[in-house]
Amino acid sequence: MGHSHRLRVIAALSNGRVHVSELARNLGLSRPLLYMHLDRLEKAGLVRGRLELSPDGKAMKYFELVDFGLHLTPETVIAALDADERETGDE
Repeated sequence: MGHSHRLRVIAALSNGRVHVSELARNLGLSRPLLYMHLDRLEKAGLVRGRLELSPDGKAMKYFELVDFGLHLTPETVIAALDADERETGDE
């Protein structure tokens, strides 16, 4: 959650599930950048993505919040930073 885009995604999803293209437009983010942040939020167990078929047969990806509580301690912040550095190769 340490990035402002991720906080904005969580805020945008607080009103219910949203199609990824609509979410990208609403947040002013490119879809690849949004997918990167959604992937991290999904791995953290904060959001869930679901692929659905529209009436005309198009595959559409929707995201929604998962009920979560967050308890921050210095140790959880350090662990999150370490995990982020390992994932991005910024060690």
